[in-house]
Amino acid sequence: MNNEDSEIEPPDSDELNNEIIKEDVSLQFHLYIVIFFLIYYISWVIPGFVFLLYFFFPFRIYFLENLGFISIFTDFKSLISLLFMPLVIIGCYLLHLFLIGLITRFIWRITERISPSKSGIIPRNIRSRTANYYHIRSFMIKYGKNTFNKGIFPWLSNWFYNFVGSNKIGKGTTFEESVGMDKFIDIGENCYIGVNTTLASHLIQGIFGNISYFEIKVGNNVTSAALGNVGPGSEVFEDTYLLPLASTPKHSILKGGKNFYFGMPMRRIFRKKIMEYLGVKPEDLEKNANIEGYKDKKLLKQLKEKEIIIERTDEIPNNIQILDDLQEEKIDKDALTREDLAIDFTTSSAISRVNVKFLLVYIPIFWISGLIITIIWYWFSEDIITGNSIRFHLPFFLFFPIVLIGLLYIFILACILFSKLLLIFVNLIHKPKEGVFIAKIGDTDFEFWMLRTQIKKISLWLLRNSPFPWTDAIAFKQLGVKMDFSSHLADTWCDSEFIKLGRKVMIGQGATIMSSMVVGKYLLIKNVFFDDYVMVGGQTSIAPGTIIKKESVIGAISSTTYDQVLKPGWIYFGIPARELKENKYAEERRDILIKRQVDEAKKFEVIYEVNIDEDKKKLIKTEKEMKEA
Repeated sequence: MNNEDSEIEPPDSDELNNEIIKEDVSLQFHLYIVIFFLIYYISWVIPGFVFLLYFFFPFRIYFLENLGFISIFTDFKSLISLLFMPLVIIGCYLLHLFLIGLITRFIWRITERISPSKSGIIPRNIRSRTANYYHIRSFMIKYGKNTFNKGIFPWLSNWFYNFVGSNKIGKGTTFEESVGMDKFIDIGENCYIGVNTTLASHLIQGIFGNISYFEIKVGNNVTSAALGNVGPGSEVFEDTYLLPLASTPKHSILKGGKNFYFGMPMRRIFRKKIMEYLGVKPEDLEKNANIEGYKDKKLLKQLKEKEIIIERTDEIPNNIQILDDLQEEKIDKDALTREDLAIDFTTSSAISRVNVKFLLVYIPIFWISGLIITIIWYWFSEDIITGNSIRFHLPFFLFFPIVLIGLLYIFILACILFSKLLLIFVNLIHKPKEGVFIAKIGDTDFEFWMLRTQIKKISLWLLRNSPFPWTDAIAFKQLGVKMDFSSHLADTWCDSEFIKLGRKVMIGQGATIMSSMVVGKYLLIKNVFFDDYVMVGGQTSIAPGTIIKKESVIGAISSTTYDQVLKPGWIYFGIPARELKENKYAEERRDILIKRQVDEAKKFEVIYEVNIDEDKKKLIKTEKEMKEA
């Protein structure tokens, strides 16, 4: 496991001063696959054995071999066998979930003994055992996380994280569906974490930069609305309320105490602003004695005036402003319809005007792919089917979990193959091209764009929701994205044409990469290009025509504009993305942190030990070395 580390000779101090170390991260896929199959196979083979015992003995004997339809419901043993079947299925599924937790916990604890998780900066440009085990644990937790979160009992996720030991979650705490939030989080009781809110205990800063890996601590009775983000090392104290889209940078401290926070970066807001934000009416304030500040006459007067204005008009303020602007431009506003004033912004994953006829392309893809796995299944199961009887066959039972996942991926690969063949045929009829087109049924470019999107969508969806979601790179490569397997799209929505990724490109969770989008009445299609070692932060949107040059980083919750070019070796952030600073993560000190007191709007420095192997610490610049330099 650590052979790669031992083969690398660390440079001497002179080389360190003259040359920046930039070693590629070693992703040990062979270990990832072994760990996955251990968890997957054992967690299915035991409940599978229990299910087959019930199926082949009580259920087959008393129910399947009962020849009379009426006697099925009148015979006690037959009826009980039928009624217990759903309970057996649910019980086997719960046993499957328990075994996922048990095996993951066992392997997790082994890795913790070898290289314990601890807060600190993990250098990403220097290979180390610490970085290796960080990646192993990150991969290991994903299968259980996806199985629990996307299963029929998602509320058992808290048990899974607590049992494995990746998180500490208090009683009564609810996590809605989101990315992240799977490790190094200590959250109290009776908390609510809203949809697509991310508690990110790790933050990757550049391909050759750092992994900021710090525990997040959340107190009791904390509420976070949708689309919030809490950075690594942040501390959120009791009785804190985070409004939608409230986001903290790293190492933020929120004192809580029934305070509200909002904005990017997050800041405390006063109750007057909260009332205006929530649109609280005067009568609501009078009724609710628990809301402080309701005696503020000036605020009540402002709210009452706004209420009167809204009551007197049927038009929303935005449309009033639009019509005023149109009048100034001498445009006949009477000829405009509501549809003309609407702003229609959508990506190819949500085509509002898609024609049902395009969905018919799935029929031949599913039919041929399903036919292939049906033939394979018949060949595999013929040993247990003899005439009209079914018999227990040990090899069938032992290999069933492997065959099951094998059939799944054969089906998916067949879908990709036939989608590819269909795309070749469609592209011969009408070649895809860049440009600005009318987004209207009847426009050839628009209709063929929708057709291509629908053909590709099913294969991509199947791979993203499979046990190996990172294998979606196979579909992207085959269906139009130019990339190699060194690049990673982690839970990312990405268009499947007119996109080129260089070597070692990393796209963060929840990001959106668009080479096409519909704005108003127009379809925009433009090439997107990421050069080598580019990194895109989580929940960031990349617009068509974007070019990001070598070793550039665009931060989380950012967005590029149409045709924007990001120059090499820089860090960008914001909406729209703007230059922040040069990308010198590999050169900067790693033993210093900047903590932020959100309530007081203050920040201060803290010295912190770098999280790296002892024999690699001499490669890290310290405060003393920085001063001497």
